[in-house]
Amino acid sequence: MQSETKTEYVLASASELSLKKTFECGQCFRWDADANGVYHGIVSGKALTVWEDNGRILCDADGEDIPFWRTYFDLGVDYNEMSQFFTEPPYLKMCADFGRGIRILRQDPWEALISFIISQCNNIPRIKKIISSLCAYFGEALPCGLFAFPSASVLAGLSEKDMAPLRCGYRTEYILNASRAVISGELDLHALTRLPSEEAFAQVRRIRGIGDKVANCFMLYGLHQMDRFPIDVWMKRALERHFPNNFNPAVLGPYAGLAQQYIFYYTRMNEHSDALGCS
Repeated sequence: MQSETKTEYVLASASELSLKKTFECGQCFRWDADANGVYHGIVSGKALTVWEDNGRILCDADGEDIPFWRTYFDLGVDYNEMSQFFTEPPYLKMCADFGRGIRILRQDPWEALISFIISQCNNIPRIKKIISSLCAYFGEALPCGLFAFPSASVLAGLSEKDMAPLRCGYRTEYILNASRAVISGELDLHALTRLPSEEAFAQVRRIRGIGDKVANCFMLYGLHQMDRFPIDVWMKRALERHFPNNFNPAVLGPYAGLAQQYIFYYTRMNEHSDALGCS
């Protein structure tokens, strides 16, 4: 991954961006830490190594790619300002304090769509394994020795037999169906970014194999629609135990998705187990 133009660039402070919390809160699946806590990942065909040192978050990115990575980590947004509204109930404030440093990544919509279809009724290690295999089998080989996420056109041309080595089970049909919907224009990912949240949600939900949870995950992590509030088994448990019976996530306003991540991360870290499905 090293080149003459790569330097130890300071991306952010460790208080602004917690690598562990951000990469391990269930929103992304192609980042892995080595024994020293250094993370390696690939986004939109770009590889990055990123680590914490003396309260700073450093990376080895090419200088010309720094704006791309700052956008990816959403570093132009003040998350402390968002979080100041998360005070009631007290459990929410506790989750927000515990999760401080989490940032909602600006992920590629296509990769997010397929990743969260794979996430259905799945645990995070297995999701990561399937996605890694998907890229190794069908993605373009990159100079860094990793693989790009396969394009919609590549996946749309595959059969269920071609996908069998991935062991996706029933999700295989949904992956192929979504790929063909994107290629045919039935699902226009670019157009979705310009639609109001509820309209985009309705369009995504029309695709076979995409339920409410996956659609909300895709919109939060793939379209950066911060008002979305995905609910899986962990979130149901937290809402039932710690929130009023009539609690409506809509009251959290335009940053409900960030509140959701704080709740999910706190719940998962304190249950000592792998999460099922997406966050």
